[in-house]
Amino acid sequence: MKCNILLFGIAADIVGSNELTLDIAENSTVNSLKSTLIDTYSGFKNVHQFAIAVNESYANDETMIQANDIVAIIPPVSGG
Repeated sequence: MKCNILLFGIAADIVGSNELTLDIAENSTVNSLKSTLIDTYSGFKNVHQFAIAVNESYANDETMIQANDIVAIIPPVSGG
């Protein structure tokens, strides 16, 4: 199934775009999406933690991703 992903900060830099469409397996979880991102884009191996939101709500690793969900990758931010 197709998964639409919005990328922010370093995640967008790693992929080279602010948006991405990935083909993922039915009944995928956030955790499996993280694994796919790391396998596909090696730069994610250096980002030790990043939050994922599904349909504008923060998701945990067990959250299921459904067809047509909008997923956002939100890397850690710092500021002063």
